[in-house]
Amino acid sequence: MKHAADLQRVVTFFETLTPASSTQLAQIYSVDASFKDPFNAVHGVPAIERIFSHMFVQVEAPRFVITTQVLQDDQAFLTWDFLFRMKRFSRDEQCIHGATHLRFDAAGAVTLHRDYWDAAEELYEKLPVLGSLMRLLKRAGQG
Repeated sequence: MKHAADLQRVVTFFETLTPASSTQLAQIYSVDASFKDPFNAVHGVPAIERIFSHMFVQVEAPRFVITTQVLQDDQAFLTWDFLFRMKRFSRDEQCIHGATHLRFDAAGAVTLHRDYWDAAEELYEKLPVLGSLMRLLKRAGQG
């Protein structure tokens, strides 16, 4: 497959991501790459670097575990677990389950990175006060 090595490079990068390596995104992304997740929508490597640098400020010991990889032509789909500890709340390790859609250019650089995960279920429900409210609203919607 044409982009198999490119996808493996991305997987290895994210599974070994550190504050220092987050500044090396230009080796993975095209100059004008777009990145979108439930909280951000940015273009360009400097903006993407800021998102990953900010992640290390907000949480302790963040790491990604890629659980599934699917590659077709110039597109890939990953499922992953994002493991971390919240600095301001519970010291227990938290886990967000998510998925990423990637698109590669002819040179093998990522031009599109779109993350999909449920912020309400995977994050807000785990926060002390907000979590109680979210669980209450969820139960009310099911009744």
